[in-house]
Amino acid sequence: MTDGAQEISSPVGLIAGGGAMPFAVADSLLARGIVPVLFALRGACDGRQLDRFRHHWISIGQYGRAKKLFRSEGCRDLVFIGTLARPALSEIRLDWATLRVLPKVWAAFRGGDDHLLSGVGRIFERDGFRLLGVKDVAPDILMPEGCLTRAVPTADANTDIALAREVLAALSPFDIGQAVIVIDRHVVGVEDIEGTDGLLARIAALREEGRIRAAEKRGVLVKAPKRGQDLRFDLPTVGPGTVEGAARAKLAGIAVVAGNTLVAEPQVMVEKADAHGLFVTGVPA
Repeated sequence: MTDGAQEISSPVGLIAGGGAMPFAVADSLLARGIVPVLFALRGACDGRQLDRFRHHWISIGQYGRAKKLFRSEGCRDLVFIGTLARPALSEIRLDWATLRVLPKVWAAFRGGDDHLLSGVGRIFERDGFRLLGVKDVAPDILMPEGCLTRAVPTADANTDIALAREVLAALSPFDIGQAVIVIDRHVVGVEDIEGTDGLLARIAALREEGRIRAAEKRGVLVKAPKRGQDLRFDLPTVGPGTVEGAARAKLAGIAVVAGNTLVAEPQVMVEKADAHGLFVTGVPA
């Protein structure tokens, strides 16, 4: 646990996007006696699970309302967690507090996702909040080092993993995707705005079309944060859906950076990987 985790003040505010991770983080906090309060983003967060927790709905662009809610709940520490499609500025309904910081918001939008999130984080911090990462508040849901599955990487798979990590490192300055697929030392796909699920679906389609002719159970999906990324935001995530996508893409397995990757539903993920004969492994940072 990091120093930040040792000094967490309860309650912790979770600015919750889509997917299962906001609720996994909330459960992790509760297990350690820390109260989570979820601030659910309209159009993104799954409302079906919210009733288990203290929560409020907030909209993107209503920074003034959000600040009042954070303070009324006593949340000094905040965490951004969950998926969120980047909105167009024209889609955001701005309140007065947001209009006052609009130049900073506009500057944050003029870059990749990490640039955007870091810029928004600085706005929150200027108003006295502390932005933490999942590494601080829920280290138990991060990928450990080593292989979690019965299948393990072969020598060829390890070669593909090494090449994929080189590719991701080279792409980091451009602040684009966090995932790449390498098959037999050939880079066949890089994550873009479609996300990891879309990347895996694209590789599956290319195999079906005969554009990728490598044997089944060859190739690896590798995910890693960008070099220099603010690790409080937008860590790579894997889960059962990632495994299903990798199986449809006829890959050998999945490799992610240990300690810097979120794992959704780990038991289900491992069970699915074992059923498909895939490996899931955490590689050193």
